[in-house]
Amino acid sequence: MRCWLLCVSMLSAALLSGPAWAVHAMGMGYEPKYGPTFRHFDYVNPDAPKGGTLTLSASGSFDKLNPFTLKGRPPAGMGYSSNGFVFAEYGLLFDSLMTHSEDEPFSNYGLLAEDAVLAPDRLSITFRLNPKARFSDGTPVLAKDVKYSFDTLMGKQASPTFRSYWADIKEVVVTGERSIRFDFKRRNAELHMIIGQLPVFSPAWGGGKPFDEVVSEPPIASGPYVVDKVDFGKSISYKRRADYWATDLPARKGMFNFGQVNYQYFKDRLGEEESLKTGALDSLEESSISAWVRRYKGKRFDSGEIVKDEISHRRFTGMQGIAMNLRQPRFQDVRVRQALALSFDFDWLNQHLFYGRRARTQSYFQNSDDLMAQPAASPEELKLIDQLKNKERYLAHVQGPLPRPASTGDTAEGLRRDLVQAQKLLREAGWT
Repeated sequence: MRCWLLCVSMLSAALLSGPAWAVHAMGMGYEPKYGPTFRHFDYVNPDAPKGGTLTLSASGSFDKLNPFTLKGRPPAGMGYSSNGFVFAEYGLLFDSLMTHSEDEPFSNYGLLAEDAVLAPDRLSITFRLNPKARFSDGTPVLAKDVKYSFDTLMGKQASPTFRSYWADIKEVVVTGERSIRFDFKRRNAELHMIIGQLPVFSPAWGGGKPFDEVVSEPPIASGPYVVDKVDFGKSISYKRRADYWATDLPARKGMFNFGQVNYQYFKDRLGEEESLKTGALDSLEESSISAWVRRYKGKRFDSGEIVKDEISHRRFTGMQGIAMNLRQPRFQDVRVRQALALSFDFDWLNQHLFYGRRARTQSYFQNSDDLMAQPAASPEELKLIDQLKNKERYLAHVQGPLPRPASTGDTAEGLRRDLVQAQKLLREAGWT
């Protein structure tokens, strides 16, 4: 009996000491790239020096330091827009339960959460918090703080975006000082991933004021920076925490290296560009092809003092297109839609307005090797198509490259050819 009790005791201790079923990372339908023993992401320099100042720009203005409420505009650098929706890959102040990698479609790695376990029925997920996690005021990050953050963001004083985003969360249960479980209303393919994006902040932030009245108080969170100086509407400065708890965490190693990050606000884009040229800004991203080609020129560019560079990547870039409302009878005939597509002279626009830099959209996940559909449908995809009522309409379009109008070559003859074909389709559809 003594031996049996000893064995049970040892087994219990093993189970309690570290949940072997927990994972350090989760991928959306695939095995994460980085294993349990990874030391840092491949795209970072783990030995990057710390210090220095980075000065960036932002447009418009800001009037609050709380990015999670609906009223007002938060400053750049917090990772959240004025309606509470995530717009930046990395906020400087708020750590989340998990964080993603930049070289995978959708993988989450432990940050505040040391590990996570998804229930076999996929109706709940449990996170175990890292005991090293600390808020900027030095207090530990506990499960009750995670629940407080979730409850606050789901409340009426926060932006309604969060209530929509996490609407399928049924209940949040604190199962231990550093353990918390999220129960789901129904199976959801991505809910266990997006709840990992939950930003966590201290209940001490705001000193007990109603959340929608927390406006000018700097957040108390667990991220790598704290608010240093604020000139509302004009500038904000963040200072790197010397005591940041996750500096050597694999998912943070080699990142957030600048000692100071400043954002200067501008009323128009030309002001940002000119400030870059005079040296007042350290970096500027450009999304306008016209501006990139025409305005980033001069002696400082020619000498190499200002580096103008295009950084290639294989992450998806979204899609652009013309959407037709199929609830309107005139668009319900596929021949009408094909005729309109043929009438759109992409090549002329590309050459004369976009400097030949645009590419035809082929996918909702354009530019992504991992997510873009292949030219031919897989056997599994064909099975799904076979279940459709009008499957014959689609089968012709999934056996090879995506059908699209032939190139006009920016010539009148090419456009005339497409317009003749478009006119024929419209006649067949009854448009005379």
